[in-house]
Amino acid sequence: MNIFKISWSNIKDKPLTSCLSILLMTLGVGIISFLLLISKQIDDKFNRNIEGIHMVVGAKGSPLQLILATIYQIDAPTGNIKLSEANGLMRNPMVKTAIPISMGDSYQGYRILGTNEKYLSHFKAEYQEGKNCQNTFEVVVGANAAKNLALKMGDSFASSHGYDGEGDKHEDKKYKVVGILKSNNSVVDQLIITPLASVWAVHEGHENEAGDKGANALKLLEEPTSHEGEHHEGEHHDEPEDKEITAMLIEFRNPAMGMMTARGINENTNMQTASPAIEINRLLALLGVGLDSLKIIALIIILVAGISVLVALYNTLKERKYEMALMLSMGASRIKLFTMLLLEGLIISTLGYILGILLSRLGLFLMANKVEKNFHYDFNVLTLLSEETTLLGGALLIGLIAAAIPSLGIYKINISKTLADES
Repeated sequence: MNIFKISWSNIKDKPLTSCLSILLMTLGVGIISFLLLISKQIDDKFNRNIEGIHMVVGAKGSPLQLILATIYQIDAPTGNIKLSEANGLMRNPMVKTAIPISMGDSYQGYRILGTNEKYLSHFKAEYQEGKNCQNTFEVVVGANAAKNLALKMGDSFASSHGYDGEGDKHEDKKYKVVGILKSNNSVVDQLIITPLASVWAVHEGHENEAGDKGANALKLLEEPTSHEGEHHEGEHHDEPEDKEITAMLIEFRNPAMGMMTARGINENTNMQTASPAIEINRLLALLGVGLDSLKIIALIIILVAGISVLVALYNTLKERKYEMALMLSMGASRIKLFTMLLLEGLIISTLGYILGILLSRLGLFLMANKVEKNFHYDFNVLTLLSEETTLLGGALLIGLIAAAIPSLGIYKINISKTLADES
């Protein structure tokens, strides 16, 4: 007697009941798996992009908005800050690295970021082809941006003011692609990167003059951040003094000591500071409440699926009592019939788990397309997570317990009485 075949036949004989049990298990597993995938993706994306950035300095406003805009490129900046104030901060002895960034334009929805070579070095960006920008209006394009915009080496394009691609176009000042980056799973993949001078020049009336002034400012920003060889007033500060940048990404020599400067900046300047770690932990805590609530709902659905299996097998045992008694009279052992019913619960749980995992991947795929379209962030469809292995054990355990309870009725069957009653 092949108990697996019999168990499978019993499941097929009750298609509506079996499908309901499998569907409930699928929904429960699918929701939990999807939430695990999303949590993993968000955690990876957020943590990957804030590595080595201890503080962001920008215009006063919402600290979280400042972080989202300047690090993750998914919000509008809080405003601009004076380059002269930024220069003072860069000479702070506790500052190890200060990366200036300037924003405001985009190309077909992809943001153009003005910065210097330190930005690409910080994110460990590597070139697929081409080289770093040497002149104003040259750009290096991130892997995803290049792919989705179909940009190639030597291509030229005009930027649009703003981030939605619907602002005024700067047709008279076109950017030229001189480098394309390899994908490295960071925010750089979604960006078009150019020297700060380009961002300043594109909004100036005289390109050459703006470019010259921007080049001087860029040179100043790329000098080492130390007190050695301090700049004296009037040497070459005059021209770039009126320039503005969006923010400064700061890495301290000693993070604990460096954060002591934040209070002074907030109280004594027109700038504000924001800690990426603090703001992102706060955001993830808010998201976590919603994710935990959905996980609880999913667990309830899985438990309902277990109850459905229990009721189905209980009814099956009642309906097939005579058949069970007949099998016992023909030499089948009670433990074999007990195992057969347990196997039905395990089959339903396994099918529900497999379909739930597939459903979660489908959901992530659809969400990835939506996120890519609206925010230009890519979510990868991951392989099986370790947490999902634990989820498999939980699903099988629920199916096993749900099947075991009614299956105990096998040991209560009175063979002679049951056969006599049915004859």
